[in-house]
Amino acid sequence: MSTQFQTNSSVISEKSPGSSIFSPSKSSGATLPNFSHPGSITVAEFIVKILVYLGVNSAFGVSGGGIGPLWANLSQSPLQVVHFRHETGAAFAAIESYFASDRPTVVFTTTGPGITNALTGLLAARGEGAKVILLSASTSVASRGRWACQETSPYTMPQEGIFTSSSLFHFATVLESGEQLPEIARRLSLGLTKPGGFVAHISIPTAVQTSPALVSLPPLNFSRTIATVSQKAIDRCTEWLTQDSFAIWLGFGARHAALPIRQLAERTGAAVMCSPRAKGIFPETHPQFIGVTGFAGHSSVLEYMEQHTPQRILVLGTRLGEPTSFWNPAMIPPRGFIHVDLDPEVPGVAYPSVETHAIQSEIGDFVTTLLQNLAKDLVKGASTPFPRPQLAVAPSSTDSVRPAVLMEAIQQQIVRDSDALIMADAGNSFAWATHLLQFERSNRYRISTGIGAMGHAATGVVGAALGSNRKAVAIVGDGSMLMNCEISTAVKLRVPTVWLVLNDASYNMCAQGAAMQGFSGVDTEIPQADFVQIARGMGANGICVRRESELAEAIEQAMASPLPFVVDIRIDPNQKAPIGGRINSLKAQGAKI
Repeated sequence: MSTQFQTNSSVISEKSPGSSIFSPSKSSGATLPNFSHPGSITVAEFIVKILVYLGVNSAFGVSGGGIGPLWANLSQSPLQVVHFRHETGAAFAAIESYFASDRPTVVFTTTGPGITNALTGLLAARGEGAKVILLSASTSVASRGRWACQETSPYTMPQEGIFTSSSLFHFATVLESGEQLPEIARRLSLGLTKPGGFVAHISIPTAVQTSPALVSLPPLNFSRTIATVSQKAIDRCTEWLTQDSFAIWLGFGARHAALPIRQLAERTGAAVMCSPRAKGIFPETHPQFIGVTGFAGHSSVLEYMEQHTPQRILVLGTRLGEPTSFWNPAMIPPRGFIHVDLDPEVPGVAYPSVETHAIQSEIGDFVTTLLQNLAKDLVKGASTPFPRPQLAVAPSSTDSVRPAVLMEAIQQQIVRDSDALIMADAGNSFAWATHLLQFERSNRYRISTGIGAMGHAATGVVGAALGSNRKAVAIVGDGSMLMNCEISTAVKLRVPTVWLVLNDASYNMCAQGAAMQGFSGVDTEIPQADFVQIARGMGANGICVRRESELAEAIEQAMASPLPFVVDIRIDPNQKAPIGGRINSLKAQGAKI
């Protein structure tokens, strides 16, 4: 059916008046600093006071000589300053602290490698839609071009894209003079109050950090017009959704609209599916939930599309990118998509040849208004029950732990019996957790599907625990844990974190994926690591699990521990992870023999 459509993206987001007033002091609890006496404070002090006023309450990074003055001012401020072991981990933690607290966060780095080490994490922040500000140091003007220590200048580093606004940073600049401060404050204020993510970079030469701020700052109050869907557009959507059968496809961008979305689904009887990042927005045990799409998704979704074939799909808060859809033509409904997103550039991109009716709106506002337009007694249930995810446990011929049995234990002891935030790292950990764990609300599970960097959860779990003020659990592979973890940081701060390490002495997603693609002779082995000894060597606690019968007690110890805790789980490497959709997508792109 996918070949019958021509490109037809009709925008029906006629805007009716709507606005929201930004008042930073209400979100941060701070009052506007007194800048009535220009020169009374330094540039570094000015920047820190603005951050506090704008609602930032935490900063993650690694210090160094170039950022010394700014770092000292951060440390003496009301902000919680967390000194990490690596800048990439600090950036991952800042992302997760933002999502756990809904407060913008700061990453701080010194010159040279401090900046470049943080870039992977900042790319992830952009892809995830977080609000993160990078504060870095750069070489002072008088020292540029003279082989300064860790020189950071146009002589040694590319400026375009790192120190300028680009596809990486929504706003970036080098602060060469205090006269730039009012404009920087204005840009940060606008960025942090706009819907969606915002990633900024302010690089401040060392000498400028201690220079007097010879400027005053007016109040930072802004009125922003929000895209509000018109009654005409709502009427058209109501007509489409009442005349034709439809399904709802949820993404992470719909996480703040869980209640009205459930009301819409139950009133209309629509099937609901979600992207991997959107697990829990709609309860996964609900009879109308048909499964997760895309990476580590459920075959029940494709069964539904074949057996029930909705005429339209209402897309809420997902870009329908490869991790969500694999661009599978089987997911195309006969009459196309109704795609709601705040970003007008999103609808129609994933499936450019499919009829797409684009609506620019905040998801909650759209669904709430749509509900008001629908008849209260409207129920269009399926004549037969919808397909549901089947979560089976495969047999094992070894004494090691089956991943599916581990996920059962996590479901019972962590998902069901605690309020802990759960993260899964890139690799088979992501696949098993996404496929097998089930959530009833949206603030329990976090994964990264944009950059998908290894080590994101292994380090981000510290930021998640700090931002949520509750225990956070990272499900990680041994490769991720060896690449990038912050056990030492968690120990120093006594952060209630747990790492569940799937230890199979291998980059097992790579091993299994290569075999499925037909490649042989690739090296994916890792020398067996003892993560309990590693954890204890850093001051944490840990336990090794070699048999399934040991799982319950080990997880109980980990969840009860007041110290950071590592559970080293010797996983059966022969259990095939649910990554077939990803491998088929790679094959379709040419990655095969």
